[in-house]
Amino acid sequence: MSKGLYIATLEPNSGKSIISLGLMQNLLGKTAKVAYFRPIIDKDANDKRDNHIDTLMSHFNLDIPYTETYALTRNEIIQNRNSGNIGSSIDTIIKKYKALEDKYDFILVEGTDFLGEGSVFEFDWNVNIAKNLGLPTLIVSTGVDKTLEEFTNNIEMAYKSYKSHDVEVLALIANKIEPQNIDALQKSLKSFTPDNVEVIAIPMVKSLASPTMKEIKETLNGNVLFGDAHLGNLSGKFAVGAMQLRNFLTHIDEGSVVITPGDRADLILGSLQAHISSNYPNISGIILTGGILPEEPILKLIDGLTTVVPIISVNDGTFNTTHRIGNIKSNIYAESKTKILTSIETFQKHVPVENLLEKLSSFENKVITPRMFQYNLIQKARKVKKRIVLPEASDPRILTAAARLEVLDLVDIILLGNPKEIKEKATELGLTLDYNKTKVIFPSDYEKFEDYVETFYELRKHKNVNMDMARDMMNDVSYFGTMMIYKNDADGMVSGAVNTTGHTILPALQFIKTKPECSIVSSVFFMCLDDRVSVFGDCAINPNPNAAQLAEIAISSARSSEAFGIEPRVAMLSYSSGSSGKGEDVDKVREATEIVRKQCPDLKIEGPIQYDAAVDLKVGQSKMPGSDVAGQATVLIFPDLNTGNNTYKAVQRETGALAIGPMLQGLNKPVNDLSRGCTVDDIFNTVILTAIQAQGI
Repeated sequence: MSKGLYIATLEPNSGKSIISLGLMQNLLGKTAKVAYFRPIIDKDANDKRDNHIDTLMSHFNLDIPYTETYALTRNEIIQNRNSGNIGSSIDTIIKKYKALEDKYDFILVEGTDFLGEGSVFEFDWNVNIAKNLGLPTLIVSTGVDKTLEEFTNNIEMAYKSYKSHDVEVLALIANKIEPQNIDALQKSLKSFTPDNVEVIAIPMVKSLASPTMKEIKETLNGNVLFGDAHLGNLSGKFAVGAMQLRNFLTHIDEGSVVITPGDRADLILGSLQAHISSNYPNISGIILTGGILPEEPILKLIDGLTTVVPIISVNDGTFNTTHRIGNIKSNIYAESKTKILTSIETFQKHVPVENLLEKLSSFENKVITPRMFQYNLIQKARKVKKRIVLPEASDPRILTAAARLEVLDLVDIILLGNPKEIKEKATELGLTLDYNKTKVIFPSDYEKFEDYVETFYELRKHKNVNMDMARDMMNDVSYFGTMMIYKNDADGMVSGAVNTTGHTILPALQFIKTKPECSIVSSVFFMCLDDRVSVFGDCAINPNPNAAQLAEIAISSARSSEAFGIEPRVAMLSYSSGSSGKGEDVDKVREATEIVRKQCPDLKIEGPIQYDAAVDLKVGQSKMPGSDVAGQATVLIFPDLNTGNNTYKAVQRETGALAIGPMLQGLNKPVNDLSRGCTVDDIFNTVILTAIQAQGI
């Protein structure tokens, strides 16, 4: 079952609070610990608490610290976007959501209110957030001031947009619909939705559209003279006092808001008397206009009454006041007890909640976005802190990445090189490193140097290595760093920013060696595309593997995929799909596929298969109908290094995908190789991968 549900809307004043309140009422009846979360909130100039959060927390007595119920304010989102740092906003939202996920059984997530600078911006953000949190979604839209065609077109476009971004939509909810239009609207919406998507219509509820006296007071910036405890009263029609009392009384309806100048004592007292009289309807409150207060004897008389509705003084004249009240878009507040109960009752009456909860119970998120993947990497690395050695510490990129890693406290970094030169370089780069946490070791000065020399000699003397040669080799940072891993003084190594792949890997092959079940070392890249994370192998190590080696690469890559939270569906790539192709190269892929099937019968694998058939569902199902892999492959195995290396670089450059890796597979302990053109981000991510490998995945 999904641990969360996202409520999204298409415009302001959609009435999505009905959905939030109704769902929370039902969830709390079925689930022990439920949280409420808003990724983005609107804060006004006075930094008041978010009304939606306060309403849900207050009514349901939710035990959540306020600061944990939201991630960012609208201003923070806009600032991040304007500074080109929009990714950090998603990272913050994921982090805050995941923190709640660790503590609660279910999280109800409510999207933005469309009160900011553009509906397109907010719509995209709701799609992006739902996708990155991996949550099924309810789309809510209001029918107010829309034709049937306008409403249908808007919500159909929204539905298709969410689906195109791999967000599962559980229901379309048409809110504030005139009862006579419900049947036609539901028929129209069902014309483009599959049977598994609920189409729900909620009629307009007049009392929910009426502002409370509190909303009127806040909109008019009024001053409450009496009846502060009754500000939750719902307003009805307006009764404007511009006539004599005997005529005015005939215009009072149930819930009327009396609007009259403050010096009309006759209308004020007459309205209050009507309120307590069994012969006249109750009023909701009185608005005194023109900034005029009743005279002292009148105030004293009102103060002595036992039943007083809110009496509010405003500075505007009667005409402007009436106009402004008429334009108020009503909301639900924590104090709006009647509205809250009406909302829950309306939800229960019109929403098939059991159907929604059943859909939630069967929902399984299969989409891993790049941001989700990177968040999960950091969380995995944090579980057990490992010691990672970086032999090329004089490189500015290495030092910058080390500083970032130190701040996050994810790993213990060991830098190899001249301590004086490294510290000077760090200062020159403006980096602050705590050398009590980040160790700097000069190999020949290390207290275990001679022990390392002796160990290397014993390991390699059968290859005619003598002690002098062993000492020279231990002065090489790649060999020294690898020996630290061998001797359990470090847990993993990342190199290659300066040195060649061969120089990085050769020491590991000489004495770290491969796992018993592996005959070769291979590699994978985690390709973080816009809508998914795919595993590419082997794109860095083996030039032309034979069928058995290709099968081993596929099995190792599938295991790596699973270890990092990606369900392995393996595509063995070739220039043809299925049985149509002939030739030595395609026969090798076909043979490798059969080897994998025999060794791992439960692994989903297809091959040979072309790249487009592996990743595009329409193409895949047309070429290989019924395949569990075609069109939805997560692990793509290339037939040779030439194809793999060029393909990963083409995908990276042309799509802007983040390529994390290469991560080496098959060694007894993790050593990973960087490209000499690597960025600080590449180093940062590869160190995290290495730390996770060192945990024994």
